[in-house]
Amino acid sequence: MSVLNWLKRHLVVIAGLLTLGYLLLPNVIVTVFSFNKPKGRFNYQWQQFSTDAWKDPCGVADMCGSLSISLQIALWATIGATVLGTMIAFALVRYRFRARGTVNSLIFLPMAMPEVVMAASLLTLFLNLGAQLGFWTILIAHIMFCLSFVVVAVKARVMSMDPRLEQAAQDLYAGPAQTFLRVTLPIAAPGIAAGALLSFALSFDDFIITNFNAGSTVTFPMFVWGSAQRGTPVQINVIGTTMFLVAVLLVLSSMLIGNRRNKQKA
Repeated sequence: MSVLNWLKRHLVVIAGLLTLGYLLLPNVIVTVFSFNKPKGRFNYQWQQFSTDAWKDPCGVADMCGSLSISLQIALWATIGATVLGTMIAFALVRYRFRARGTVNSLIFLPMAMPEVVMAASLLTLFLNLGAQLGFWTILIAHIMFCLSFVVVAVKARVMSMDPRLEQAAQDLYAGPAQTFLRVTLPIAAPGIAAGALLSFALSFDDFIITNFNAGSTVTFPMFVWGSAQRGTPVQINVIGTTMFLVAVLLVLSSMLIGNRRNKQKA
């Protein structure tokens, strides 16, 4: 009975840990196989422990070049989507204008619409405009795709803000710019950061929209897809593991900073 009671008390925690383990299982497999030394072209079966791929992560032709392109697109798409999305979120929350409800509804369309539909639509637009497919068409497509996610994240944060804080700053003779920079922006920063990180992850990882609008440009997801047809190099697992570890470090760092701030306030 004591075991059953313990399970009942910790059922939610156990279920959460099992779910987290299930979600992290692919990352664990990718990490393990980054130390594999396959005998054939495909890195699907464990053969021998080796660190050769970690010593030479750019040993595969054109892989680091495609990775650089993906990082550049993801960075600029994050900046563009974050700036535009933040302004749209503030406009939707703080101002009343005609068609505001329509805009609110349209914001969710890219999130609800299948990527293949959006990819085909953007390709049709670029072809009708006579644009040359490549880096810039991918960047524009990614900004449009990530914009909705930033708006939703920032809008939720702005809606939860206490307007009395800004009013107090104005009562203390702070100008509009000072109030925004010293009160509004720091409070909205977590939502903006969440939208930016989500945009970067979505842009770097995207394949469908990129494949439709890439032309001859090859991003890292496209390189991985092409490599899977003729052989998967271990270096792909190395890059995947590195990106995962960087994401984990960013999350842990933000948690530590947040805990320190909470302790200082207490």
